Amino acid sequence: MSNVIDRLENKEDQELAKAAQRCLVSALDHSRAVRIAVLEEGAQDLGDAPLLRLPPNVLRLFADVLGTLAQGKAVMVMPKEHDVTTQEAAMYLNMSRPYMVRLLEAGKIPHHKVGTHRRLRFEDVVQYKDERKQRSQQALQALADQAQELELGY
Repeated sequence: MSNVIDRLENKEDQELAKAAQRCLVSALDHSRAVRIAVLEEGAQDLGDAPLLRLPPNVLRLFADVLGTLAQGKAVMVMPKEHDVTTQEAAMYLNMSRPYMVRLLEAGKIPHHKVGTHRRLRFEDVVQYKDERKQRSQQALQALADQAQELELGY
């Protein structure tokens, strides 16, 4: 199951998303709120509005999604256990599909086959991305440390 929310091209919708994000972040920052009232169009008060009780981390996710939409970007939500194609994984990692296939063949990312097609667990793709980012940060720190040792002024 995955759901894609296309970009909010309409500036009014982007502003609504931005306002909703600010409300959620404010509620989370100040009161540890876990309830959201759902008002029907045209309703003036909270009288009979149903209250949704949600964990704070879910509200943070909603705030992140709203913030991304407010910036005019597309959003896709899917469970980590979801299987993805090599093309979907490559797009997520911002690389070409042939390079992704080479990574799979080299055993860098676990995968399985469905018929003749390769599939990856999205969780494994996210883990690879996190590990790659961590390696990059470690390499950058090593360069910064080396620059300090050599007194290069960085």
